[in-house]
Amino acid sequence: MHVDLLAIAAHPDDAELTCGGTLALAVRQGHRAAILDLVAGETGTSGSAALRLREARRAARALGVHARENAGLGDAHLHNTDETRRVVVEWIRRFRPRTVILPFPVGRHPDHRIASELARDACYLAGLKRYDAPLAAHRPHKILYALAYREDPVKPTFVVDISRTFAAKLRAIHCFRSQFDGAASAGEIFPTGQRLYDLIETQSAHYGSLIRARYGEPFYTQETVRIEDVVGLEGPSM
Repeated sequence: MHVDLLAIAAHPDDAELTCGGTLALAVRQGHRAAILDLVAGETGTSGSAALRLREARRAARALGVHARENAGLGDAHLHNTDETRRVVVEWIRRFRPRTVILPFPVGRHPDHRIASELARDACYLAGLKRYDAPLAAHRPHKILYALAYREDPVKPTFVVDISRTFAAKLRAIHCFRSQFDGAASAGEIFPTGQRLYDLIETQSAHYGSLIRARYGEPFYTQETVRIEDVVGLEGPSM
């Protein structure tokens, strides 16, 4: 299945937390979107791999994405090797996305950091015609890094207004009851004394406020973003 937008995440639920609203918005805009989870979450403290896969399928329906797959790599044992790169290259060639969303390459969970590096390398290698992996070569045009919940002094390159799709994002997150019901933190989200669901809304509202919108999701690009119409730029400066 060829898609326009592919989110590559370490665990089931990572994409929902960091870019679920953006995925749902892309679908509403007529784009084909998909999620590739690299691991099944079999070493997680709560739930099981089988349960999390069922939750992931329900969450995918809540977002409206066209496909969700799991690469079957090792949870808490994720490594950037020839073998794992070849696996991810094949998935990229199957989906042939124009744009890929990756985790930010800094984080407290090793799988998040490795997933970012591994997927970025695979995006490049997938475009090599002679690279030893199935299917025709394909290299994504744009790589975005999801910045949600970062405490690093990294300013977003841009923020997506997810005001129209925040409800879908929250519904998708609620699908992962085994991970989030009663939780006060998750992944890169540190506890503040709020319920996790309330904290997600607070954080999304903060990102939205940066672009004068109700809810937002922040992203970073390593390359400078090109603008052709400075007169039409949105968001008042003062």
